[in-house]
Amino acid sequence: MSWFYCLVLIIPFLCLHEPARAQNKRVRELGIKIGVLPPGMNNAITDVPGVKVGHFTLMQGEEIRTGVTAILPHSGNLFQQKVPAAIYIGNGFGKLAGYSQVEELGQLETPIILTNTLSVPTAADALIDYTFLFEQNTDVRSVNPVVGETNDGWLNDIRGRHIRKNHVLKAIENTADGPVAEGAVGAGTGTVCFGFKGGIGTASRILPREFGGWTVGVLVQTNFGGVLQVNGAPVGVELQKYAFSSVLESSPDGSCMIVLMTDAPLDARNLKRLAKRAILGLGKTGGIAANGSGDYVIAVSTAEDLQVPYRAASQLQEMTVLRNDAMSPLFLAGIEATEEAILNSLFVAETITGKDGHTAEALPLIKVLDILKKYNAIGN
Repeated sequence: MSWFYCLVLIIPFLCLHEPARAQNKRVRELGIKIGVLPPGMNNAITDVPGVKVGHFTLMQGEEIRTGVTAILPHSGNLFQQKVPAAIYIGNGFGKLAGYSQVEELGQLETPIILTNTLSVPTAADALIDYTFLFEQNTDVRSVNPVVGETNDGWLNDIRGRHIRKNHVLKAIENTADGPVAEGAVGAGTGTVCFGFKGGIGTASRILPREFGGWTVGVLVQTNFGGVLQVNGAPVGVELQKYAFSSVLESSPDGSCMIVLMTDAPLDARNLKRLAKRAILGLGKTGGIAANGSGDYVIAVSTAEDLQVPYRAASQLQEMTVLRNDAMSPLFLAGIEATEEAILNSLFVAETITGKDGHTAEALPLIKVLDILKKYNAIGN
């Protein structure tokens, strides 16, 4: 694998891996408590054991505002040790690569990559390169790369297709556990949400021991519209900035990629059921899954006992999975973590100016906090 590290270090010097942020307060740091279940240590998808996240952020000149975010369910050879997975489509106006094989087999065999719409083919090609780097994979002739996207073309010169394969490999190399950078970073660098600067957000929930003690973590790439609500407060209405408020108001079309990981032992069928509930979390923030919005949930179980070896001596596989009637607490965890992850993507993001002088303003924090106090949606 040594030459892999040589390859990914060939990076333009003008690329910034994590831009400086003017806003960096997550919702819980501001006293906004979403839901009833407790978060994990980092309140991030990386609270799920084994999960790692990495970014590569590309900001050059006045028009390039894009990037890549990589999510790994485990640090091993994913092709040789596949994990149970499912994908739920909230609204299918998107270019998610790899859907059909995950739907058919219920397995994930590559890292999950998020990027911009027109860089999906490049990212998929990079995942094939990454898979081929493992010595165990020398005879592999088929790879199902999973790549999600949102369209950052309002802030980014998306037609320039500036993401390169080495940028994707660098994001994978950058993956780590612990806290996750949020806001205008990685695949969220050029995105817009509810008319404000969107980006990457993450959150987690831990179930009580009597309900299994499982962890559910969510990471989102937000680039969609609707009528913003924060902890039930009608923030978009109060700010007079929401979809269809006038004929001049920008379209709510866009996309939201939601990646959900859990250490609960779930098969693909129950992962899809869990993925469906994440869309409810999107709805709680005021998202409407508009006609032009690509809203997808990729759900994965990291339970080691459920990993599927590429080759096995037996035609049979034994596994222990959670019963249907044990799923409801996980449903609640997925909804809450998705809602909070989306809000974190907004609250942390800073103002960005990009292509053609377009500016996506950060959420007006002082005004929002005043609205939340008015509706008793903070500090309770």
